[in-house]
Amino acid sequence: MTSDIASPNIIDTEIVETLDEDNRLTRDYVDRVLDAVEDGNLNEVRRLVEPLHEADIADLLELTPSERRGELAISLGDLMSAEVLAEVNDYVREDIIDALPAAQVAGLAGQLDSDDAVAIIEDMEAEDQQAVLAELDPEDRAVIEDALSYPDESAGRIMQRELVAVPEHMTVGQLIDYLRDHQDLTTEFWEVFVVDPQHKPVGTCKLSWIMRSERKVPVSDIMMHEQTLIPVDMDQEEVALRFQKYALISAAVVDASGRLVGVITADDIVHIIQEEADEDILRLSGAGDGDINEPIADSYKARVRWLIANLGTALVASSVISFFGAAIEHMVALAVLMPIVAGVGGNAGTQTLAVTVRAIATNQLTDSNTRRAIKREMAIAFMNGATIAALAGIGVTFWFQNLHLGFVIAAAMQCNILLAGFAGVFIPVMLDRFDQDPAVASSVFVTMITDSMGFLIFLSLAVFSGLVG
Repeated sequence: MTSDIASPNIIDTEIVETLDEDNRLTRDYVDRVLDAVEDGNLNEVRRLVEPLHEADIADLLELTPSERRGELAISLGDLMSAEVLAEVNDYVREDIIDALPAAQVAGLAGQLDSDDAVAIIEDMEAEDQQAVLAELDPEDRAVIEDALSYPDESAGRIMQRELVAVPEHMTVGQLIDYLRDHQDLTTEFWEVFVVDPQHKPVGTCKLSWIMRSERKVPVSDIMMHEQTLIPVDMDQEEVALRFQKYALISAAVVDASGRLVGVITADDIVHIIQEEADEDILRLSGAGDGDINEPIADSYKARVRWLIANLGTALVASSVISFFGAAIEHMVALAVLMPIVAGVGGNAGTQTLAVTVRAIATNQLTDSNTRRAIKREMAIAFMNGATIAALAGIGVTFWFQNLHLGFVIAAAMQCNILLAGFAGVFIPVMLDRFDQDPAVASSVFVTMITDSMGFLIFLSLAVFSGLVG
């Protein structure tokens, strides 16, 4: 009796010791779990891990070295739940799936909502994918195969098939009875979709409206006729923008004929918004997926091509400098000040580029306001340029005791920052017009322009103004 009461207190102590002040798993705790796995002490593994939330178990797997994740996943037994598999990131999930039998993976996928099951299976190798699909129930397999037939990152991939749809001739009382009597319906939903005989959505009823209406009231009288319908082939980023624009909690997904085929909910969109934002940021830097669990070879391939591209732009900038070798030999101060002109211009271009790429991604920048956006960025660049030019000109004049040199660097700063502002908005807009992702290649072109033109403008002004012979 006494031991039964004390046991929860021991577990509570373990929970406190597993987490640091930032609610993250401690290194000592992770080491203890992995030591238990290595020793084959499955009871100790279970004792340590069982109190954790599924999200924390997912963190434990992500903190485990890649070569040991499979062993840990197997040791977890039934603690390796469907929710845990859905929580871990793609690279960690691959390690786990490779270690688990296809039948177990299929069992886990079958416990999830269709959208989460698709997210797990779509990233598998074709051979593993077929092995898992073969172990699924025919109904679940048909649903997942249908989802996989849609393009990557489309509404068809992320939608849930589990929803509640009723005909418009029902009364509120009949609808409530239907929800009570059919235990196989999904248990998590915010609204009921109303469909016509062709299964096309004609309206939607929030649960609050249903619960507050009298039983005899027809569903058609309380439903909202206007609704946002999502085409099944719409890109997930556009879906997220619609949720944001219209403050949606859920939205019906329809096929080419307008029939209701699924629903997308706000919790799905939260993940998409985070993924898309992270993706754009990482593409701007050329860092690939940017995941610390990404295989080294994949990270190398993703990053090295942009470093090679940057090497090419640096050679262009160096060739510009080589044309003015004699001028630089005549006045060493030019070599000292050149990087300042290029560096400040590059930072100005990056600022404008970041704002523009975000505006394109969120549909704030469109054909109708592109000119206004360019004028706005040019105005900001002019004011920034004037401020930096004045500070640089004054500083260089006093530093080198040369007013002429101060005027040259001030003029170069102003011109390069103006050019950076224009390039930072014009290049991503043009790439977007040609259906190219502006987050991928814009930074390379903007850097090349601000470096090369910064050197060219500064050295040309020095020569043609008579500062050097």
